[in-house]
Amino acid sequence: MTIAFTEENGTQWSVLVTDIDTGEVLLSQTPDRVLDTASVGKIFLLHKLLTEVDAGTRSLEEMVTRRPVEHMDESGIWHLLQTSTLPLHDIAAFIGAFSDNAATNTLCRVLGLPAVQQHTRDLGYTESALDDVVRWPIPPGKPSTLSHANATELVRFVSRLALEQDLSPASSDLMQRWLGAGMDLSMVASAFNLDPLAHYTFDRDIWLWNKTGTISNVRADIGLVMGRKRRIAYAVLANWDSGADGRDAVLAGMREVGETLRHSFRLSPSTSDTTLPTALSSSVPHLRS
Repeated sequence: MTIAFTEENGTQWSVLVTDIDTGEVLLSQTPDRVLDTASVGKIFLLHKLLTEVDAGTRSLEEMVTRRPVEHMDESGIWHLLQTSTLPLHDIAAFIGAFSDNAATNTLCRVLGLPAVQQHTRDLGYTESALDDVVRWPIPPGKPSTLSHANATELVRFVSRLALEQDLSPASSDLMQRWLGAGMDLSMVASAFNLDPLAHYTFDRDIWLWNKTGTISNVRADIGLVMGRKRRIAYAVLANWDSGADGRDAVLAGMREVGETLRHSFRLSPSTSDTTLPTALSSSVPHLRS
């Protein structure tokens, strides 16, 4: 079953939703299509850090000083703080919680971007990568995207992280905790009406963590939605024509995916109406139970 995703403004989608314990594909729309994923690729940076921690070659207590060239505002909070020196643990937490650009650039320097990219390939991801540090404006000769990926590989990443298949149990838990502090619930996750400041625990029998990516013509949201008896991994990626105003239609489509996910967990809506929203019941099939 598929959702009728908008194609206005040249919008392209890469979507996959699966039950990670049964492997059942619940929703799919061109999942192998590679798209610009903006900040989503920062997950590979965090994963590389924790791989080194597991190997005993890196300590999260190591203190690192941000260099002036690594300063970057907009996404993040470090650029608002007085301190320029933090432990690696806190730098990584800033990336998970705020998608912090300055923290991303500093951690990229510490680990080495080529090493992060090789680590990503070693994990078997050939269509997904962190392409560069965060730059603005982007100078000639540098990658035009911060990251790229497809839904197939991102759902695999989410699933393997949740199943503790590439990191130690402690590191898997820690990475999910960093991502569980993420404050962007504007896309797929918006349908659950969770507290954006505190949702890494059960709220109305739902536990969610995610990582998003946002630029002017990109919205991307990947994550794990957990109920008491079910875990669902999702990746919903959308790109539209540069200069076009595709944001509202894309965000509406992403929320529809979330509403469908919510229905699959048999949640009661925030109102007394326990049926699917009209837009969903009339045009959007629900996930297979």
